Amino acid sequence: MALPRFLDIEYCQTDDALFPVAMAWSLEDGRMKTVVIAPEDAWLPDDGDLGDVDLRYLEEQGVPVIELARELHQDLPDQTVYVDGLDPDEVLVDLIFGAIQQDPPFEIAPISELITGIDQEALEDRRHQLMIEEGLEPQLPENGVYALLLLAKEEGLLDH
Repeated sequence: MALPRFLDIEYCQTDDALFPVAMAWSLEDGRMKTVVIAPEDAWLPDDGDLGDVDLRYLEEQGVPVIELARELHQDLPDQTVYVDGLDPDEVLVDLIFGAIQQDPPFEIAPISELITGIDQEALEDRRHQLMIEEGLEPQLPENGVYALLLLAKEEGLLDH
């Protein structure tokens, strides 16, 4: 049986901009991929204000959106991918695929649709607690995915 897939997106949000800067997702075997995303010019605000986001780093280290989309098509075709339900993940995924005029190859659903015996607030509290226990920095998307994997494991949804 394939493991549930999880996704987390770190993003830049200012008064004039909202765009993804990094993304992590889990694979069928429980491994994880993480990428820094090179922003599309259309995503950048005219005033250049990106808060604490380092644009040069994103441009130098980031993967072009077309490459990211190709990887997501390979890794997550026709999947339901679970997210923490707190961030504008659906909007961010639409931005990524909209930039290349494609539809996402997967559906996004909140973790509360996978783990149904606990309400959203209790799920979020437990996810947050797991991040603290594991010493995970919440702003790293791979840590967000790892915490969701731990949550699913606790609920008996993973074999490993």
